[in-house]
Amino acid sequence: MSVKSPYLDFKDAKCKDCFKCLRECPVKAIRYENHQAKIIEQRCILCGRCTLVCPQNAKQVHSETESVLALLASGKKVVASIAPSFVSSFAVQDLGVMAEALARLGFAETEETAAGAKAVTEEYAGLLRTGSFKNFITSACPAVNRLIQTYYPGALKYLAPVPSPMVAHARMIKKRDPDAAIVFIGPCIAKKREATESGIIDGVLTFEELNVIFKHKNIDLCRIEAEMNADDGALRARYYPIPRGIIKSFDSLPQGYEYVAVDGVGRCCEVLEEIDSLSGLFLEMNCCEHACIGGPCRLPGKGGTIKANEDVRKYASKGSAPLPVSAEGVDLTEKHPRIILDDFVPSESDIRAVLAKTGKNSPEDELNCGACGYSTCREKAIAVLNGYADIEMCLPYMRSRAESMSYEIIQNTPNGIVLMTDDFRIIDINTRAMKLLGVTEHDVRGMLAFDCFDCEEFINAATRGRNVSKKRVFVYRTKKYIELSIVLLQEHKVLFGVMKDITDSVEYDEKLNAVKLETLATTDEVIKKQMRVAQEIASLLGETTAETKVALNKLKQTLAPRTEDGED
Repeated sequence: MSVKSPYLDFKDAKCKDCFKCLRECPVKAIRYENHQAKIIEQRCILCGRCTLVCPQNAKQVHSETESVLALLASGKKVVASIAPSFVSSFAVQDLGVMAEALARLGFAETEETAAGAKAVTEEYAGLLRTGSFKNFITSACPAVNRLIQTYYPGALKYLAPVPSPMVAHARMIKKRDPDAAIVFIGPCIAKKREATESGIIDGVLTFEELNVIFKHKNIDLCRIEAEMNADDGALRARYYPIPRGIIKSFDSLPQGYEYVAVDGVGRCCEVLEEIDSLSGLFLEMNCCEHACIGGPCRLPGKGGTIKANEDVRKYASKGSAPLPVSAEGVDLTEKHPRIILDDFVPSESDIRAVLAKTGKNSPEDELNCGACGYSTCREKAIAVLNGYADIEMCLPYMRSRAESMSYEIIQNTPNGIVLMTDDFRIIDINTRAMKLLGVTEHDVRGMLAFDCFDCEEFINAATRGRNVSKKRVFVYRTKKYIELSIVLLQEHKVLFGVMKDITDSVEYDEKLNAVKLETLATTDEVIKKQMRVAQEIASLLGETTAETKVALNKLKQTLAPRTEDGED
């Protein structure tokens, strides 16, 4: 299982699933969890390459600022061991200036790590004179050391059994003053882990962290430099931070070796891959391109690494100086044990099963495009099996699947679908739409819509710059009625049309309306007839009533009794 790195990680909010850090990571020490990049602690060599290439600046080097400030405030004697590349990051050419600035923070003493570098170079020279090394790899870069220990154990026999200048200098300080606390200051992330593992270094500040502290405490190096006029003198070990710097630190190069500088983790890996086929080489290896002046936590300045190289050369060649700290009686041996990863080693069938899930059923299907960050599809499959990667990280597979799903959805939907650019060139059209619009060509993608069907409504939508919804549109070419919706995807400059065949519904409505009209006409005729009948009945009833009344009156008169005088 991977453990969260205590030295380096990524900010969740800014990681955009671009895989650039994974592509650049030489040892694939990055996993993806919920689409976020995370460092795999046991695999990471802390070269810092990922922090330099991240387009979102999502790097997050774990800061020791608070713990170092607390140490300075504790009253304990704290000695600063500062890498000589400070001259390129802070634009000062005087250790005295930096020492004064650090004193204002509470450091009791400031010494250059170059003192340890000089002692390391002397150890190298002694080992080289023995002639017992087929090849000799410098041990000054902790990231290179970790790379060899973890990934190239066959090269361990060539790695110098000597500590880095930082650890050597710390041992020298402890020999002189056992109670002193030591804080290393430099441009390197890997020094943080090396310091922890050394057991004698109390903290590490990167140049970035120190610069933040200086600003917070209102410490101006330029002002301090103007107040001072010091010359620390020359020390060849100050060349260590630049390419060929270790080689230049020798007073004279031992015979029997070709002296070669290799900087950049990619080139280091290339050499380590073939190390057993080489012989007679002294290999000055640095994981950072341009060596330590290209460190991930340097302070970039005008002129870049060219100017930084010049600054270090100028500083290293100044005057003459005694060795600041003696290495006499200091143990300058170091073991570099092999580090074994606990990665799961999958079987061939396991790998093939993962590959099959992304449509790679034969070697010919393995594109090895590197888009996911891994060099080969097999390497990515192994990462999946170890929980470092997801199936969905295969971009060609995801694109193919998306296109396939999109095609199936578009082709099998009961509605007609048309996509065209804002200059009315057809991007895609499904079979249903072709039938509704009367398109007879087999493949019209890329053709102008005008040449294929009546696209008046699409023109209206594009001209007005708004969506269109028509409940009923008659297609003259096919005699069909459609319900049409056109959506403008302005971000993509695309018109998206959806059409539904409503011909049957329209015809049914027309028939229904005809029946209704016929029924209304019939009803009207019936009503008229009924009115005529009613009128005739009323007329007949009126005549009969009058005649009846006359007859009844006559009968009444007839039946009425007469009086004696003849009156009724």
